[in-house]
Amino acid sequence: MTQAGLLIVIVVSMVVGGLTGMLLEGVLSGLPLAILAGLLAVIAAVIVRNVVMVRGAQVGPDDSGLPGLVIVFSLVASLAGSLAANEIAEELLPPQLPQGLVGALAGLLSAILMAMLMITYHMNPDKRFDR
Repeated sequence: MTQAGLLIVIVVSMVVGGLTGMLLEGVLSGLPLAILAGLLAVIAAVIVRNVVMVRGAQVGPDDSGLPGLVIVFSLVASLAGSLAANEIAEELLPPQLPQGLVGALAGLLSAILMAMLMITYHMNPDKRFDR
């Protein structure tokens, strides 16, 4: 179920980040929009992932929840992902780019950093899961 959790995190983060960018296009732009989109994307991804994993099939190890410390670190990682998305948007993409794409990019990069934290948390060298 770990792979499903990672896919849920990435897809939900991109969708929420893109929707945040589209909804706030006239209000915010640039760095504040990227930070808000990345933060909301990670929060939504954590909530959706935990709800889906608790209700999902109980096959394999129980990885339905994440501890609070990993979630807090994920929020900090969303800041780094949002800053990276803003830099990419400013340097490589055209200036008239829709803000929904900037928000989706912020959500994607924040989700990738959160996925790395999830993988690191679930890695346990003392346990071996044979699948």
